[in-house]
Amino acid sequence: MAESAADLIEHMNLVIDQPPSQPLNPNGTHRTPEELVAKAIAPVKREFLRPPPSRTNQRDTAVSDADAKASKSSVVAKEKKSKRQLKRERRQKSALHLCPEVAKSEDVSSCAYGDKCRFSHDIEAFKAEKPADLEGKCPFTNGDGPCPYGLACRFYGTHEDGAKGNSSNALKKNSEINVLNKDVQKLLWKNKMKFPKADAKLKSLGLMGPGNSRVKKQDDGEVDQNSVNDSHATVASDSADKLECSLEVRTGENADGIITTNEIRPLKRVKSIIEEKCCSGEEANGLSVPEKDLENSCPETELEVMIDDALTETDGSLKIHLREKKLIDFRGKLYLAPLTTVGNLPFRRVCKVLGADVTCGEMAMCTNLLQGQASEWALLRRHSSEDLFGVQICGAYPDTVARTVELIDQECNVDFIDINMGCPIDIVVDKGAGSCLLTKPMRMKRVINAASGTVEKPITVKVRTGYFEGKNRIDSLIEDIGNWGASAVTIHGRSRQQRYSKLADWDYIYHCTRKAPESLQVLGNGDIFSYTGWNKHKSDCPELSSCMIARGALIKPWIFTEIKEQRHWDIRSGERLDILKDYVHFGLEHWGSDTKGVETTRHFLLEWLSYTCRYIPVGLLDVIPQQINWRPPSYYGRDDLETLMASDSAADWIRISEMLLGKVPDGFTFAPKHKSNAYDRAENG
Repeated sequence: MAESAADLIEHMNLVIDQPPSQPLNPNGTHRTPEELVAKAIAPVKREFLRPPPSRTNQRDTAVSDADAKASKSSVVAKEKKSKRQLKRERRQKSALHLCPEVAKSEDVSSCAYGDKCRFSHDIEAFKAEKPADLEGKCPFTNGDGPCPYGLACRFYGTHEDGAKGNSSNALKKNSEINVLNKDVQKLLWKNKMKFPKADAKLKSLGLMGPGNSRVKKQDDGEVDQNSVNDSHATVASDSADKLECSLEVRTGENADGIITTNEIRPLKRVKSIIEEKCCSGEEANGLSVPEKDLENSCPETELEVMIDDALTETDGSLKIHLREKKLIDFRGKLYLAPLTTVGNLPFRRVCKVLGADVTCGEMAMCTNLLQGQASEWALLRRHSSEDLFGVQICGAYPDTVARTVELIDQECNVDFIDINMGCPIDIVVDKGAGSCLLTKPMRMKRVINAASGTVEKPITVKVRTGYFEGKNRIDSLIEDIGNWGASAVTIHGRSRQQRYSKLADWDYIYHCTRKAPESLQVLGNGDIFSYTGWNKHKSDCPELSSCMIARGALIKPWIFTEIKEQRHWDIRSGERLDILKDYVHFGLEHWGSDTKGVETTRHFLLEWLSYTCRYIPVGLLDVIPQQINWRPPSYYGRDDLETLMASDSAADWIRISEMLLGKVPDGFTFAPKHKSNAYDRAENG
């Protein structure tokens, strides 16, 4: 038996040159499409499956790849330079770094800085070192003016003779808006930007002045009773305040450094007295006090909240009535979710062409926007084709969110502002933003109150079911979110702990939707991958206003067309290639047709292709439509073979010999075990 087992294991390295098929059941029969779907395997038709590659070739390729990587790493190690060397090289003028003004006009005297310009003005040297033009046509040739990149354009050979560029980009001005004003950016850099509406609203809510630190301490002690005993929530809330303490407004001063008036100072003195009475010796030494103990030892905190609410209600001149807001009806509209990195402007343009109704920019951090970071403000750009457009911001505290909302309302043209309270990324949660707010409902209230009371634009909120898996809490807050000032809420049917694993809990989304007040629109999000899924959610819960589509649009952006036309689109490969061509064209218009713009377009195209490769054409499937959790048929047969090898039964080993020693059933494919460890971990969650 041992010798036969060794022979079998040796033969496992042989290639089975049989046409692949679906995995086999233990009794030797092929699995039905229904059985494959139950195991989350895409039921691809047998005639479309390919045999596995040769293992010997794979080993040779792996060895050659390892050698190539080793040689490459050694070269990189030799070429590694210090920061000082890199800084010195940046200061040196390179011929390839041609001055943008000179490149546009092809005139050396056009640069206002002259010899002090940090870019090169040597046109002939630039032409000598410039790489060859790319195939294709310049994306700006059909515009109203010449190409804004001039000599630096990688399609310079297609430019019209004698057409000189100028300092302004007419095409971009006509098609893209929400560009940050340079004067405003300088004010943000110097921290001299004024926020009168936000400061007035924060003052009315009692969130400015000497008592501001007291409010934050109360927020930090405020954790859900279900998660008080969990160390993760405590660590997240503590680290959030440590990381963002430097970004807070100075006590008693507004954003301009001017001391606020004394209108509410008597009230703040009362809060400070209450704080002194409530603080215990442990809290004074830097230790946190549980919320339950704080309430038992400090009954005055209820009076403090009542005073804040009374102050807010009496100051009616600062409160914007709901009828004064421009409400947006999301019912029945196809909503493209805000997608970090891949949800850029060119991708949104592609989705608009394919039928999306509502688009939203990528998530932008409030602190970065208030600091005037150009890279963060670029996320707020809007194309003229986006007729219903919003931006998504993420912040941890009411003051930063309120000032960001006022700044966006003043400088940008958007239809609504979405506040992200569901981002699961660690770097966001550790700062007290995103999903961390789900553990602090009082801070959620202050953030929404401050944002909705500062501007007249609709404020929407995006949340998850909860922070920890199995401890959903949005159903207990859904009624209050509408009263706090939000006009719509999007619920992603996963918890923060789940991230993007497992399936979305749509039953819980339905439950929250039915509990929501009539004035609050509820949108669902998670695992929508076909028009049948869209129809199912709308029919199961008619109260649902709409559904937000995220990964489904990344994998197949024509899902919007399928929903509107109510059909499964068996899109041809040529049509998919045309979509990619449109994306590249839009990307070159947005990021530029020079070398840097081409590289940026290629980078984000590859990011998107990492999702589109998951699409399985309709004609290849035994069961349609494709589900978002189906895995491709890459390792067919591995589970069956490993199950048999773990057995001591002679019948099972006879079955193995039939698999490996020539008597192989039609279509059986063996995948080596060592290549599936990572896949097993992903499969098991």
